[in-house]
Amino acid sequence: MSDPRRRTTWTSPLRVRRAPDWERQAPTWREARPTVIAAALKRAAARPSGNWYVAGASRETGARDRPYGRTIAGTEVVLWRAEDGTLRSGPGECPHLGAPLRDSRVVCGTLLCHWHGLALDGGPFAGWEPYPVHDDGVLVWVRLDAAGGETPLERPAVPVRPAPGDAVDAVFTAVGRCEPEDVVANRLDPWHGSWFHPYAFVGLKVVATPEDSGDDAFAVDVSFRVSGRLAVPVRAVFTAPGPRTVVMHITDGEGSGSVVETHATPLTAPGAPNPRTAVVEAVVAASDRRGFALARAVAPALRPLMRRTAGRLWRDDLAYAERRWALRSTGRFPG
Repeated sequence: MSDPRRRTTWTSPLRVRRAPDWERQAPTWREARPTVIAAALKRAAARPSGNWYVAGASRETGARDRPYGRTIAGTEVVLWRAEDGTLRSGPGECPHLGAPLRDSRVVCGTLLCHWHGLALDGGPFAGWEPYPVHDDGVLVWVRLDAAGGETPLERPAVPVRPAPGDAVDAVFTAVGRCEPEDVVANRLDPWHGSWFHPYAFVGLKVVATPEDSGDDAFAVDVSFRVSGRLAVPVRAVFTAPGPRTVVMHITDGEGSGSVVETHATPLTAPGAPNPRTAVVEAVVAASDRRGFALARAVAPALRPLMRRTAGRLWRDDLAYAERRWALRSTGRFPG
């Protein structure tokens, strides 16, 4: 007898979902207990990061003649590629007179300050000390020990992903007026999905929480809306492996094995009165369908669509995170 789970070229992942009108959905506020979210957030905050911060997408630092700059936790950082493609990183201020190195030029793998031509090859020079940096192929990480204040780790804790040759990845970045914990808290509240994002999710049901999952995870059965009543049902599992990261794994259904990593990178220094946080979200999509090879072949055309989808969700979710910060900062947050 043939295996009923075997993929065929004519099966479709689409299902017809007759969702109730928005106002007729089952309320989820009783299940979305603030104590459960707060406890998961506290455990995430206690996990070590080794002082590693996501700076951006690997592709954003791919130009050979221009550096990439970002302020992380109040620290100016510059990144660029050596002639062999190796990533370099260090303080964003020139050690001569403080020029912004993000606006300088890279010539044959050497960073040349555009004010006076001071050359940096990535090694220590005149008080300028490089930062440890890691390129995992999708994201670039920088280790800032002074900002993080933790015991340094040699490498960041990169989540498990599909093999690069079997996946299509895209990275979306947005900035909000909040702290990283507000972004993480948003992701640790899966109950808001069908109410807050009705254009994207249908029939979301949280089937396990950290209190009963045994692995500190939220498991969710949900259908991703495609068009009208057509949707794709999956099971998604959310975990928080670090204080600034939440990972969603598709464990069953179409795209099983796919990963969405949400990284919250503080731009302002800790305790800043008006904090700003960058959401750097990596979507690594995979499928065991034969036709997915075509998707990989046209990945450059798919990436803008993937970023657009993430952007629509984060327009809402950043409003959630910003609202949470506004309430916390004024002592009005009820959770």
